[in-house]
Amino acid sequence: MVSIFTKIVQGEIPSYKIYEDAYIYAFLSIEPFRIGHTLVVPKEEIWDILDLPSELYLHLMEVSKNIIAPAIKKATLATRIGFMIEWFGITDHAHLHLVPLFASGDMNPALAHRESEENMTMISAKIQSYLL
Repeated sequence: MVSIFTKIVQGEIPSYKIYEDAYIYAFLSIEPFRIGHTLVVPKEEIWDILDLPSELYLHLMEVSKNIIAPAIKKATLATRIGFMIEWFGITDHAHLHLVPLFASGDMNPALAHRESEENMTMISAKIQSYLL
């Protein structure tokens, strides 16, 4: 079965794309903990972190740390960016959450909410404008 994230990567389901290269795809969460909450997924559908090739894991983390997270931080004026690796939830496709943090507790999934299309379009464009 193809995951929802694979369908997003393949363009079958629309997304607010933040970043893409040959190996990973980053897009805004449709239920962000905080505006700017971004998901980074390997294009290859991998279920278990232990099965993720080291090179791909390092690439995902390096791009997230050095390119995507700094752009989110600048665009949202966050104090920090939280990193959370997750393989469960709506999909069994590996993914990394990058969440703008302003205070303790900002990584709480109970904060998940829907943002307006206008806000999603605005923040995705703003984040993209800060990509290195």
